[in-house]
Amino acid sequence: VYGTIVRHAAMLLAGFGIIYFLQRTPYQKFPKWIVLFTFVSIGMMIYTIFFGEYINGARRSFHFFFFSIQPSEFLKISAAMMLALILSRTQLKGGGVSDAGVRWTAGIILFFCIMLVPQGLTNTLLLMSISLSMMLIGGTTFRKMFFVLVFYGMCFGAYLIYQHVRGSSEKEQTELTADGSESGSRVNVWSDRLSNFWGSGEPKYKQELTSDNRQEMLGYMAQAHGGMVGVGPGNSRETSRLPLAFTDYIYSIVVEETGLIGGLFILALYLWLLARASAIASKCSRAFPALLVIGMALVIVFQALFHICIVTGVIPVSGQPLPLISKGGSSILVTSIAFGVMLSVSRFAVRNSARKKEIKQEPVKLTVDDFDL
Repeated sequence: VYGTIVRHAAMLLAGFGIIYFLQRTPYQKFPKWIVLFTFVSIGMMIYTIFFGEYINGARRSFHFFFFSIQPSEFLKISAAMMLALILSRTQLKGGGVSDAGVRWTAGIILFFCIMLVPQGLTNTLLLMSISLSMMLIGGTTFRKMFFVLVFYGMCFGAYLIYQHVRGSSEKEQTELTADGSESGSRVNVWSDRLSNFWGSGEPKYKQELTSDNRQEMLGYMAQAHGGMVGVGPGNSRETSRLPLAFTDYIYSIVVEETGLIGGLFILALYLWLLARASAIASKCSRAFPALLVIGMALVIVFQALFHICIVTGVIPVSGQPLPLISKGGSSILVTSIAFGVMLSVSRFAVRNSARKKEIKQEPVKLTVDDFDL
């Protein structure tokens, strides 16, 4: 009974340790560790692609001692770190990003997306949203952004054609893995989810509860049961029926227990986090710490927005944890890394920038004795 609580408490303790260590480390030491962290994340992802455990038809995780590691979480934050490093070192004197910086950025993100897209389209779109936002904040012109989007679209179209050809054989679509899970084309999964999302035009409350839409419908029921002010913490009715109520659909339980007001308050907290990161970035005198703190905030906030949009029915159903709230080891560790990096930038970059500004703007005090001849 208490095993889950003990493991979760251990992950939280490890997260606090990561935050404490990183916030005391000057951000100037991060570049060399970012490259190493990125290679480790890529290595874990490659290992998972070939030897990972099947979850919902795709290899998504592997076990490390007593913990289950999802490399996709580490890949997203390492991509944001690498983008901050590349964009900061390819800044033009007159402002903006050089062509080489745009090419490197687009190439790295494409490489990461190639590894993420077999696991799920949502993670791929999330990574692309983070990368495009960082490119825009880093000074990339709209003209270059347009070419990057066209490049991404062509690559994604080629992938769809490849999957369509690969999945044309019925034998491949129904091939079973060793553990009994299907390993067919992911395009079929995306198509089914889009079809369920658009539906037949019939209102949700009139649709029959089936095994395919059980999670989605129970999530809506939980939010409707919460009303405006909620039923109170611990009084959730759907938490015992809703699958993955503690991870992918925890926001619906939050709304059920705290109501629409509590749900909007949680959303406002994530947006406030992004605003605070923007304020810290505006006080940095160098591009690297500014882009780094914005990148870490975007990783947390975009994932939270994707989770909330999925649970409330704004976008098709997929699995995304809610940072700081959902249960999960990898999510806790990645969120802790992001907070530790942001605190380090706030502690060292902003302080150093304030000191330089104070020295430059310090007035010269003259007395009568200075003019005494």
